[in-house]
Amino acid sequence: MTSDTEDKVAIADLFTRYCCALDNGELETVVDCFTADAALKSPMIDLKGHAAIRDFVGRFSAQQAAGVQFRPWSQTSPPGSMASGRGNGLLVLISQNGAHRGFRRKYECDLVKQDGAWRFNRRTVFHDHEYSLER
Repeated sequence: MTSDTEDKVAIADLFTRYCCALDNGELETVVDCFTADAALKSPMIDLKGHAAIRDFVGRFSAQQAAGVQFRPWSQTSPPGSMASGRGNGLLVLISQNGAHRGFRRKYECDLVKQDGAWRFNRRTVFHDHEYSLER
C-alpha cells in the first residue's frame, strides 16, 4: 500500500511524463499514460482508446517534424485510488518559423491506478479561445 504522498508524487509524474513525451514526440510514452479505453477530448478532438490516441500523437509528432514546436504544461494534485483532477494550464508555446503563440486552457481528468501505475482514464481539455495547430 502506498501513502497519499507517494500517490501525489506518482500523479505529478504522470502529468509531467505526458507533457514531456507529447513535447518530444514520444508516441508510446504518451499512449502509456492512458488506460486502454481512455477518452481524450478537446474542442479539436474526441478520441477513445489507445489506437485513436496513438494516431493523434502521430499526427502531432508529424507537425513537430515539420518544424512546429509545442511546449505543453499542466498541473494538478488529486489524491486517492481513483482520482478526478481539475487544473489550469498554458500551452506555453507553439513555435514555427520564428513566430511564437501561447494559449491558455483548463482541463478535467479522471485518473485510475492500474497495476501500481496511475493513468488517465479521461482527459478533457477546454480552450479559452479557438485556434488551429495548422496556422
